[in-house]
Amino acid sequence: MSTTKELAGRTALVTGSTSGIGRASAIALAELGAEVVITGRDAERGTQVVKEIEAAGGHARFVAADLTDPEQITALTERAGDVDILVNNAGRSWFGPSADLDVATYDAMFASNVRSAYLLTAALAPAMAARGNGSVINIDSMAGSVGLAGGAAYSASKAAMSAMTRAWAAEFSPAGVRVNAVAPGPVYSDGASVEVIETLAATTLLGRGAQPEEIADVIAFLSTDRAKYVTGATIAVDGGRTAI
Repeated sequence: MSTTKELAGRTALVTGSTSGIGRASAIALAELGAEVVITGRDAERGTQVVKEIEAAGGHARFVAADLTDPEQITALTERAGDVDILVNNAGRSWFGPSADLDVATYDAMFASNVRSAYLLTAALAPAMAARGNGSVINIDSMAGSVGLAGGAAYSASKAAMSAMTRAWAAEFSPAGVRVNAVAPGPVYSDGASVEVIETLAATTLLGRGAQPEEIADVIAFLSTDRAKYVTGATIAVDGGRTAI
């Protein structure tokens, strides 16, 4: 565990934190002293993340929630209590010919990627503003700004995260709540096809994909007072892909 507990006394809610970037972010925030609310649909995996954090001396608890269900989002916010750091990470993807994407899958992706972040932020950010402090971090993607064949709907859902980031910064930052986005490039994580990641990795300036912890480090930084003058920004963590 980190010896610098910059986030001691703060509570962080990380959505989709049972695996991948979310899991790595939860662990990173716990290392900085935050009490982390782990959430996802898989209780077994969520409990395992909690045990891992506690074994390292941190504090965490699991709240099961399917964020495509607004009622479960409401229940999550009630059980989470006062949240100082919100990481809107949960989401799903779909790639293929646009004509092959059915309406149900389209709606489910936007409910998971966009609506859940909107509802959680709308529920939690006003209380942060009332306390005069807080940090919301939305997970965009390289796909939100790079044209990827077969990725129209997914790209639109991720670009929405940065659009909401700018609007929420304008809405909440005058009251002390910083709102930023992180836009990862190809990341080796659970559920991601290694072949797809390696194909995308070859297009980056660094010529490789990222590990989830490399994205989590940036999310953790944005959660701390070291980033107290950063708001309304989308930070690319994509090996330089969107620089060219």
